[in-house]
Amino acid sequence: MGEISIKINIADRVYPLKVNMEEEEIIRRAAKLINDRIKEYQENYAVRDKQDLLSMCVLHYATSSLKAEKKVNVEDTDVAERVYKLDHMLDEFFSK
Repeated sequence: MGEISIKINIADRVYPLKVNMEEEEIIRRAAKLINDRIKEYQENYAVRDKQDLLSMCVLHYATSSLKAEKKVNVEDTDVAERVYKLDHMLDEFFSK
């Protein structure tokens, strides 16, 4: 699919973007998540500076991303170990 031009508002600033049509919904949802997080920080903390709020959002989402990445790596390792054990068991079974 082709590219389309959209405008995304993050922290009261508008960013014109060219995105693939299939990415538009994800980008709009990401911008909404960021704006919702900024609003939450504004309501719960004495932080008003947009740069500080954006930095807090970046830290939040980077931390979440790293946690998810670590979880996937642990799960991949666990699956690989199980596959290895099953393969070993099958080798033993068929070599009898």
